[in-house]
Amino acid sequence: MNAEEQNRQVYFVGGGLASLAGAAFLVRDCGFSGQNIHVIEELKVLGGSNDGAGDVNEGYVIRGGRMLNDETYENLWDLLLSIPSLDQPGRSVREEIIEFDTANPTHSNARLVNAKGEVEDVLSMGFDMADRMAMMKLLITPEAQMGAARINDWFAPHFFETNFWYMWATTFAFQPWHSAVELKRYMIRFMHEFPRIHTLEGVTRTPYNQYDSIILPLQEYLKSHGVDFSLNCTVTDLIFKEGDGITVTGMEVTRAGQPDRIEVREQDLVIVTNGSMTESSSLGSMTSAPQLGDKGSSWKLWERIAAKKPGLGRPSAFADHIGGSKWESFTVTFQDSVFFDKMEQFSRNRAGTGALVTFKDSSWLMSIVLAYQPHFRNQPEHVRVFWGYGLFPDKPGDFVGKRMADCTGEEIMTELIGHLHFEDSRDEIMKTANCIPCMMPFITSQFMPRIAGDRPEVVPEGSTNLAFVGQFSEIPDDVVFTEEYSVRTARIAVYKLLGIDRPIAPINRHQYDVRTLLAGLVTSFR
Repeated sequence: MNAEEQNRQVYFVGGGLASLAGAAFLVRDCGFSGQNIHVIEELKVLGGSNDGAGDVNEGYVIRGGRMLNDETYENLWDLLLSIPSLDQPGRSVREEIIEFDTANPTHSNARLVNAKGEVEDVLSMGFDMADRMAMMKLLITPEAQMGAARINDWFAPHFFETNFWYMWATTFAFQPWHSAVELKRYMIRFMHEFPRIHTLEGVTRTPYNQYDSIILPLQEYLKSHGVDFSLNCTVTDLIFKEGDGITVTGMEVTRAGQPDRIEVREQDLVIVTNGSMTESSSLGSMTSAPQLGDKGSSWKLWERIAAKKPGLGRPSAFADHIGGSKWESFTVTFQDSVFFDKMEQFSRNRAGTGALVTFKDSSWLMSIVLAYQPHFRNQPEHVRVFWGYGLFPDKPGDFVGKRMADCTGEEIMTELIGHLHFEDSRDEIMKTANCIPCMMPFITSQFMPRIAGDRPEVVPEGSTNLAFVGQFSEIPDDVVFTEEYSVRTARIAVYKLLGIDRPIAPINRHQYDVRTLLAGLVTSFR
């Protein structure tokens, strides 16, 4: 590098996985000094949507669990091969995950449960010929011809009553009013998962929640290289050079409530996580329901800069439809194993080897999953923690008669116990239960119907030093709402802005594999 390049500064706006991955690629692949890399985060903790916090007294919280997959997370695995394990000296995080997942393989024996509390036979996808034809048409229709079509514009009502829809929708959190283009991308990208969606054998597990298993090791790696982290700091606006083109010259920020400005030279880089799935999340408790929040700083920043320059996307396509993008999760902490013992007997899966158990007749379309224990690094041996969510928080429950959005943690547990028909053990289960609900207004905003240009390119046309990363930037053919998408956008941003001629792990094209196609065809006729 020449002197100017050695003094180049890189600013990441947002401290989620995309920014941390981008910083790691700068260190690993581009020879950057950590002192020249700055991660600016509004919260007091890094990780973004990859969170996991709490303790035995207050209860644990995971806003959402991320499904990992060996075959489709090409760049994530490449990155994690470079990150040292915190627990196993000499091994990488990727090797640690492989070892753990091999020892605890996923094979769900209770994927769907009906209103009688019976495990359903889900070997058949439940398609009729109209469903199969609509699916085939979806797969072969070019995205440009689909526009902002919704899934329920594409499929007849019968499709949404099939075993396939209940399993696919709850695995990936799709709603009937979401983008048909996004469903198409998922069906192609995860085509190899179609024949095993009923067991979710393709899910790759981490030893702990994703914050403890991925974010913490990545953070420690970056700290060891001297990367600068500015927490409790909010970027409120970007200043652009006058005229055509896109060149950032400054950033307006708020530090500890006080306005400040960061000067950005033309050779410096600014990489922004635009939008957020988990922004404005609200927690409830056993005795209170969470509140529904509105737009926060990440959405407002995107709105401000998109109004200044063309080609920076249209955030309104994603942020202005809370009614269609929200759902509610809950994390339950127990001081004993009573509930886990009953669930393991009911599901015929040891905790950590099953998958989502979905109550298909639930008005909330509620699902739960029991992870391997402990699920947190600081979790005592006697404590058990599980996670669940409901896709329809505005519908009255089947047992509590209230909208999920209005329910306390105790009422959510009442609803769950009703669907499991565990009423005889209610008092024993509830004795130590601490259920913390979490309302997330934007959690599937990235799935809302959109058209070309709504998401900006990773490096917009005409940009000299600005890039976008995360779930609201555009990569052709890849799927949002995944760890891979965050890491891939980060790698593209870093390499392209710096003109680095290094390969980026390509998207595996399972749709061109004859065996995968044949297995999918056979499955569709079961």
